[in-house]
Amino acid sequence: MPRLLLDTNMPRGMRSLLSGHDVKTARQMGWETLTNGDLLAAAEAAGFDAMVTADRNIPYQQNLSGRKIALIELSTSHWETIRDNIDEVRVAISAAMPGSYTAIRLPRPLLVRRPWPPDD
Repeated sequence: MPRLLLDTNMPRGMRSLLSGHDVKTARQMGWETLTNGDLLAAAEAAGFDAMVTADRNIPYQQNLSGRKIALIELSTSHWETIRDNIDEVRVAISAAMPGSYTAIRLPRPLLVRRPWPPDD
């Protein structure tokens, strides 16, 4: 059972969708103030197998080679989009290897247009 860390930008509801895994949030671990490199280091030291994030800058800011933790990046943190596409996330988690990086491009959430001028 892989240990997963959800970054602070991930919806907490993901924990229930990944029930076959040991899932913790950065907030639960007391790591909500840690930056990318420090967060990855803390997660590795705590024995997490993978981290799920929507931060697209991590692979450019951090050297992921030699890391023990896998990084799974989602293109959005929009709850309904993640919920409706959770199978893609599960597949990426199953395929994650130590030090791997996987980017998952989820569909963009629909924009809700409001009429102009607004109704009074």
